[in-house]
Amino acid sequence: MKQVLLVEDDRDIVDLLEIHLKDLECELTKTFRGDKGLEMALKNNYDLIILDLMLPAMDGMEVCREIRAAKINTPILMLTARSEEIDKILGLESGADDYLTKPFSIREFIARVKAIFRRVQMIKADQQQAGRQGKIYRGELEIDAEKRKVCVLGNRIELTPKEFDLLHLLANNPGKSYTRDKLLNIVWGYEFNGYEHTVNAHINRLRNKIEPDLSKPRYILTTWGVGYRFSDEL
Repeated sequence: MKQVLLVEDDRDIVDLLEIHLKDLECELTKTFRGDKGLEMALKNNYDLIILDLMLPAMDGMEVCREIRAAKINTPILMLTARSEEIDKILGLESGADDYLTKPFSIREFIARVKAIFRRVQMIKADQQQAGRQGKIYRGELEIDAEKRKVCVLGNRIELTPKEFDLLHLLANNPGKSYTRDKLLNIVWGYEFNGYEHTVNAHINRLRNKIEPDLSKPRYILTTWGVGYRFSDEL
C-alpha cells in the first residue's frame, strides 16, 4: 500500500480525495497546515505528497522548496486555485512534479496520480539497470544513478530531483536530441503544453552547475530548431 501525505486546508476536498486515494490502494496521512505538512514530510517516508498552494502558517511553495532543500525526492503534486501561468511555472520550478488547478475533475486527479506512480516505477527500474551497468562517466563528469550523485572533477554537485533526472537522461543517451516537449513528457511524467521554458530554466541551471565555460557548453548542447542533446564526443 502506498503512503500519501495530503496537505490541504479545504476539508471537503480532503474528504473527497481520501475516498478516491483509498480506491488506489493508498494509505492517507492528512494535515491542514503548511508547517505541519513540512514537519511530517521531513520525518516520514511517503510515496506521494499532495500539497495545496494556499495554506495556513506556511504556503505550499515554501513547503515544497524546504522539502527539496532537505534532499527529499518524494513526488509532489501541487493543488491551487490560482490558474495564472506564472504560478504553474513557479510551482514546477520549486520542485513540484505536477500541478492541478482547482476546480479539477476527479478523473483528472486520478490520472495524474497514476502517472506519477508510473514514472516513479520507471525511474526505479532505470536506476536498477544503471546500477547493474555501473556509473556513467562523461569527461570530468561522474553520474551515479543508484545514489543520485553527480561529481565534476571529484567534487559533488548538488542537483534538484528534476535537474538530476534531466542530466541522467541526456548523459545516458549521448548525441540523441530531445525536443522540449519530449523532455517534459519523460522527466515530468506528464505533457505540459506551453511549459517548454520550464525545460530551458532547468537546462540553464544545470549548465551553471556543471559546465566549465557557459559561453561554450561542453556537456549539454543545443540542437538548434529541436531542443537539447548531450555531447557524444566525450
